[in-house]
Amino acid sequence: MKFIKNISYKNIAYLFSCAIFFVLTSCEEDLTKSKGLQSKNFPSTIIHNAKIIQRDSGFISMKALAPIIEKYELIDSPYTVARKGINIEFFDKKKPKIPGRITAKYARIFEYKKFYEAKGDVRITTNEGQRFAMQSIFWDQKKQRIFTRDTVFVTMEDGSTLIGANGMTAKDDFSEYTFYKNSGNFSTKKLAESKK
Repeated sequence: MKFIKNISYKNIAYLFSCAIFFVLTSCEEDLTKSKGLQSKNFPSTIIHNAKIIQRDSGFISMKALAPIIEKYELIDSPYTVARKGINIEFFDKKKPKIPGRITAKYARIFEYKKFYEAKGDVRITTNEGQRFAMQSIFWDQKKQRIFTRDTVFVTMEDGSTLIGANGMTAKDDFSEYTFYKNSGNFSTKKLAESKK
């Protein structure tokens, strides 16, 4: 009887150790799977003190400065982000010496979708000298449209102002734009000239 008891204890100990091994192995596999999913959500490229120049047929079309740029390329919807702000100058071939400018505290670019967003004290100055201020703006490059639902403050070259209380939509070159629930003050000289 003692011999049978010893065998049964050994069998129980063996089965118990096998069970622990399989539990630990399955836990390891689950951890590996979860780590595998998490490991894709990290920047594949980090650029400190980034200075980017974009050319179009030899002509400089854009210059960008950012303290840090991170590219997330290993996920389903790759994007590039400037978490500490960005300063972009964009150039028009007709007015190469007067660049437009965009500054923001945060920017993100979805390269495949050609969709851009900027947030936090967004300031835009056009090649014509118009100045726009808002908290966020989005640019759909495929549709060549920019839009925001934030209040937009616009200052013209002559000092007149316009406020779009519920945002605006515009062509991406600012050749035309529409404000929602707008108000403002305009130069009387400008109004007089427009009536002639």
